[in-house]
Amino acid sequence: MECISVFDMLKIGIGPSSSHTLGPWRAAERWINELKASQKFKNVESITVNLYGSLSLTGKGHATDYAIMLGLSGKDPETIPVEQIESTVNAIKESHILHFGGEIQLVFNPKTNIIFNRKFLPFHANGMSFTSVISGKKTTSKFYSIGGGFVVKEERKNAKRNFEIKCTFPYPIDKGTELLNYCKQLNKPISQVVLENEKSIRSSEVIDRELQRIWDTMLECMYLGCHTEGKLPGGLNVRRRAYDIYQNIKSNKPYSSPVEWIYSIRDTEVKFRQILKWVSCFALAVNEVNASLGRVVTAPTNGSAGVIPAVLMYYLVIENHDGNFEDIKRFLLVAGEIGSIFKKGATISAAMGGCQAEIGVSSAMAAGALTELLGGTPEQVLVAAEIAMEHHLGLTCDPIGGLVQIPCIERNAMGAIKAINAAELALDTSPENVKVPLDKVVNTMWETAKDMNTKYKETSEGGLAVGVHLSDC
Repeated sequence: MECISVFDMLKIGIGPSSSHTLGPWRAAERWINELKASQKFKNVESITVNLYGSLSLTGKGHATDYAIMLGLSGKDPETIPVEQIESTVNAIKESHILHFGGEIQLVFNPKTNIIFNRKFLPFHANGMSFTSVISGKKTTSKFYSIGGGFVVKEERKNAKRNFEIKCTFPYPIDKGTELLNYCKQLNKPISQVVLENEKSIRSSEVIDRELQRIWDTMLECMYLGCHTEGKLPGGLNVRRRAYDIYQNIKSNKPYSSPVEWIYSIRDTEVKFRQILKWVSCFALAVNEVNASLGRVVTAPTNGSAGVIPAVLMYYLVIENHDGNFEDIKRFLLVAGEIGSIFKKGATISAAMGGCQAEIGVSSAMAAGALTELLGGTPEQVLVAAEIAMEHHLGLTCDPIGGLVQIPCIERNAMGAIKAINAAELALDTSPENVKVPLDKVVNTMWETAKDMNTKYKETSEGGLAVGVHLSDC
């Protein structure tokens, strides 16, 4: 049984895409670590990277080439100053020199050393290979970015492999029914069951510190997005809307930090239209930062990073003014567990399942988490997650120009609103009257993903991506 921590589902990284940016970045890091472990790193004479399938078709729009160069340069997506990204990449492009692993200099021309191949590798749509030349001999390692920043390596067929991942969690969970059974057995809400699992692999202090760091990153992202004016990079000339919306609905209470900003928002009107605007503003802000190579939290992916912080912010500033870190902690624990159920039973990769795998999953995660905070039972939490996903089934991934902008940014706002609505519906639902359990929806989502035409799976070869041309924007 596969163990997936909340910190696997909620990762801090650089935009615009967890599968096309963060995944390749982490793959490059893993490859370097393998070379070092085998004592080959310092003998590398040259390197070449091949990108396949969806990584190739939308790689430029998703900054996959940037991620590869930064990963090969030894930069960390969690800590690299965002303002250094462009200058680091431009230096490699201009000098044709790569500071490999931050330690040795190699001749590297991105135009010839990063190769975009349209063909798909058999295991996953997001395939890549790293080739090194040592003493004139080539050695290649293949990796796959399977969504949400998760990366797996392809092993040789004759290599010994352990297909079974031993789970260390005391309460291993693959399905919603298993989660509910543990809640009943322990007489605990979902957040507490998840917390017990997390405590089996890290201390309470580390859990709290890392969850706080995740929330601080989400809050900083919303704050930055609401206070940044202008257009997004990439050629679509998309104007940042979070700034404009925020200017129209903000209060006049002064603030000087993201935390003080929360209190200033609490003084604003809470009419229905204002609530819609605030939630949309928060979601748009995050994904505009994401589209600008900013630092966000995969939730469960970069392309869907705005839904969970927007819904959590809604709870803190509109629904419950007394919200505190314990509420944030519970929300993130529940959201992470719901996301892991979808990852295990289906996919969180748009290249495999379309946008239902990203916005749909993030909306389900947020809906379930909000339901617990609003007093819902574990059964109602799963009902909320089911409702949210049910109304995203079949959602395609068709980014115009291969950029995580249109329709991706708006979809985060829609996913957040649906999550709140799903939570409210679930709270008014008796679980015994539910006709469609969460596990059935997870299975249906996966079957829908397998039936979906490849051109609607993050290839920019169908839907809006071909219905609207760059020249129209």
